[in-house]
Amino acid sequence: MARWRKTLRSNHISFHVLFAVAVASLCFADVTRLSSQDRGVLQESLRFHEVYSTSDLPAAVVALCTNGVGNLAEPGGKWNVTDAISDPTLSAKRLIWAAIGGEYYVVHFERGGIAHTFHILVGKLANGDSQPKVVWRAVGGPFENYAAFLDALRSGKLDDRLGNSKFW
Repeated sequence: MARWRKTLRSNHISFHVLFAVAVASLCFADVTRLSSQDRGVLQESLRFHEVYSTSDLPAAVVALCTNGVGNLAEPGGKWNVTDAISDPTLSAKRLIWAAIGGEYYVVHFERGGIAHTFHILVGKLANGDSQPKVVWRAVGGPFENYAAFLDALRSGKLDDRLGNSKFW
């Protein structure tokens, strides 16, 4: 009987360790959809300067973050944090910061709902183009600034497996 309990306890512990490893692997996924060329540009940190207002971004880049629906609340501004919509005029997404580097725009924002999530969107708006192109999207954070984002990119703390999911 004592041996059976010991085996059961050992199996129970093994299950919990396996579960913890599985959850950790979901939290820290490899970045698979960012090209090496775009990664190289993003890692040129001196090229980028941070901004903290949606008015510092082209409206078309903000529209990429909202999928063209609604707006992006300002950092510290009012927004719908949960999926219980108290004010339908408020956005479901809020800017944390953005970084601009030539034709590249990196936007870090949060999305409210039952699962409060943090996102990175990299867009490219070349001179003369009216519409930006989505270069890359990932989930992760929150990141205090661009340097913290780069650390997460280097260490694999971003997940780009959602692709063009409705959860952007």
